[in-house]
Amino acid sequence: MIGHLGLNVPDLRAAVAYYDRIVPLLDFETYFGDATQHAYRPADGKRGTYLFLYESAEPGAHSRHRTGLQHLAFMVPTRTRVREAAAAVVAAGGELVHAPREFPEYPPPYYATFWTDPHGFLLEAVCHHDRE
Repeated sequence: MIGHLGLNVPDLRAAVAYYDRIVPLLDFETYFGDATQHAYRPADGKRGTYLFLYESAEPGAHSRHRTGLQHLAFMVPTRTRVREAAAAVVAAGGELVHAPREFPEYPPPYYATFWTDPHGFLLEAVCHHDRE
């Protein structure tokens, strides 16, 4: 099991403001934070991978098309939650890469939505169940 993932962001305060709006729908909650880092953990005492945000030490834009992080997928319990996450992204001014739908190219059931965060990271909310 992966303990945690760390993402460097160009503006930590802006990233925390954005992620604070989105991650509760992905079943994450704040773990801790200070001026140099902010961490989220699976909500309600669930086991799983933590997500850390750090202020970038060097300038530069992220690209999922270069070597490095391609995307992060968050498993959610229902298809409704996938749609709620997509709606929250749009409400926060974000743009969806793929609106919520089934992806037949992946092993079923696979219902997901994809979007980029304000820093260019591709994120996904995915439900591996047929339940609403």
